[in-house]
Amino acid sequence: MSILFESMKIGGLRLRNRFVRSATYDGCADKAGHVTEKQIRLFEELARGGVGLIVSGIASVHASGRISAFQNIVSDDSAIPGLKKLVDAANSHGAGIAMQLFHGGRESSVYQKHKKSEAISPSVIANDPYCDLEHRAMTEDEIFEVIQAFGDAAVRARAAGFDAVQVHGAHAYLPSQFLSPFTNQRTDAWGGSPEKRLRFLHEIYKDIRKKVGDDYPVMIKIGVADGFAGGLEFSEGKAAAVRCAEWGFDAIEISQGLRGKRYSQTEFRTKIKGPDQEGYFRSWCREIKEAVKVPVMMVGGLRRIEMMEEVIRNRDADYISLCRPLIREPDIISRWEKGQGAYPTCVSCNLCFEALLKGKPLNCVHQLSVNKKKDAQPENCP
Repeated sequence: MSILFESMKIGGLRLRNRFVRSATYDGCADKAGHVTEKQIRLFEELARGGVGLIVSGIASVHASGRISAFQNIVSDDSAIPGLKKLVDAANSHGAGIAMQLFHGGRESSVYQKHKKSEAISPSVIANDPYCDLEHRAMTEDEIFEVIQAFGDAAVRARAAGFDAVQVHGAHAYLPSQFLSPFTNQRTDAWGGSPEKRLRFLHEIYKDIRKKVGDDYPVMIKIGVADGFAGGLEFSEGKAAAVRCAEWGFDAIEISQGLRGKRYSQTEFRTKIKGPDQEGYFRSWCREIKEAVKVPVMMVGGLRRIEMMEEVIRNRDADYISLCRPLIREPDIISRWEKGQGAYPTCVSCNLCFEALLKGKPLNCVHQLSVNKKKDAQPENCP
């Protein structure tokens, strides 16, 4: 048996293999932010397809952080009945399921403006070359309100039956904005030194842990570098990841932080056609794996079984996180386990994400053109 199909544990959560469906926004919640039948079918398909752990798409913990009308919410109890159905869809087919807890910060600007509200962020940056979204700096009361919202959301996730939660601390969203010296230029207790910029994330962890207890797996996806001058450098990002492990996060998924001019360095890189282009966060994962005692998840362009096995054997990571290949082929894990095929048919074109930006539901456009699926754009999706 391949090392990839070993049963593993995150905290007290037993998983059937080392494969993780990395959190993927699907754009198919209803306008209240509740679960739809389309999403239930999607999670059933992923679970039947053999993945060990499904991390949900971004779930908004607070109204101020919602980024889309078709994003799931976990900011009030009305979402719990639908979320229970997602849990059943995953667990009934042998997969674990984690909820990704999310606040968009300044990236929520377009939706917040539509709702006649304001996006919030650690700071307002004058002449920002990377962001022209309207937002304002958070007050300290608002900071504590959002921290508590993360904790309350984790309680709802557990009440709905989710096996774990994951804090989204990457991709230029609010925790990432606090972590980066580029977007956090505060001079109070929440900014300035690396330790102060890390405080927001630490307080989120403490609030979640206090509310869900020590026996519930709490994970983080953390951006450990921004990729442009003046942003978060890897040395500091690595130190932040190590601190997360020391605080008690049960697993760490390594990714990138802000997305500036080096956008191609994020996990959405295109044209992955050879082994030299795969696993582009591997060196980061390796360094962090050597420094922490909790499981590390590697995401970022992994395609070949041989590469994934090598990553695990070399102790560069403990889990393999996949996103785009599972959009096109949600059953690829079970086929790999049966020895059927070795390379995904995903061509890393990113048209699936372009569709999301246009308000369409998540789908592989190439697969749709072949299958002509009747439910490609259900009524409850934009």
